[in-house]
Amino acid sequence: MKIKQAVAVGLLAMTPAFTGCLSHTRSVQKMRLPDVVLNATLDQLLNQVDERYYALQGMTASVQISASTGGSLQGQIKDSMNFSGYIIMAKPENIHVILLLPVFRSKALDMVSDGKSFKMLIPPKSCAIVGSDVVANSSQKGLYSLRPAVILDSLMVRGFSPDDIITMTQDSRPVENPKKKNDWIEEPEYDIEFLSAPVNQVARTLRVLHISRVNMLPYRQDIYNEEGKVVTQAFYENYQKFDDGKIDFPTKIVIQRPLDELGLTITITKASFNQKLDADQFDLGQQVPANYALQNMDDPVSAKTAPCVAHATQLPR
Repeated sequence: MKIKQAVAVGLLAMTPAFTGCLSHTRSVQKMRLPDVVLNATLDQLLNQVDERYYALQGMTASVQISASTGGSLQGQIKDSMNFSGYIIMAKPENIHVILLLPVFRSKALDMVSDGKSFKMLIPPKSCAIVGSDVVANSSQKGLYSLRPAVILDSLMVRGFSPDDIITMTQDSRPVENPKKKNDWIEEPEYDIEFLSAPVNQVARTLRVLHISRVNMLPYRQDIYNEEGKVVTQAFYENYQKFDDGKIDFPTKIVIQRPLDELGLTITITKASFNQKLDADQFDLGQQVPANYALQNMDDPVSAKTAPCVAHATQLPR
């Protein structure tokens, strides 16, 4: 009995030593909650997404576009494009992108799509690229894999389809205060997941929309392919009000294509919305000049042998 009491007393005596020796304090980034956190139901959020989508019927924007290619598979990232230009888009799936050469302001690239097919002219290289808006060859990487639909899907956050299954979760992200150094905010968010209609009781994720609870605006959109892999991540920053305050639209859109090892940053310097656009803005019938090399992206033989292959992987500088 005395031995047991001695052991108990010894253990109690050692407790402060254990707690002092075995505990360790380390520093982590200190965060605070935002001053205002907004709340909404899933129905309210979906209505807001729909309202923003249907309020935007068309846009003409002056832009700065930069691109990078490469990633972990290549072991390097290369900045390969930095141009000013214009993006013109109209519902439902029309888009026209024009990039200009520095100094001379002549066309470096002219790309147009009706949502099904696209045509891209590269005048400095006397090259034309045509094909469908969907990448048919998975080996196409970098700028070679770029399609107008990638830009359109990133710029326009679509509303939900009646066939979609929709769920909502809550999370948070760290955001640094741009006006105060080392002032980090743990910003709550709503994450809306859009899933396909089930096939044999299996539904797949189509996209996930991340909405800030500070301003109830999307700050990120993840788009998935049929294999459940993220094909596009779009990040939205610097929202401004357009069309007499009717439209909130981001003036900086960062697009990441992880499978294609491609990144685009689009900065809008000036924009007008819902103006009437001429039909020829999206004319795919424009004749390709006779002296241009023609690359058909849907033809495996052409994709390997046509002179445009070299031009598609490196846009003019």
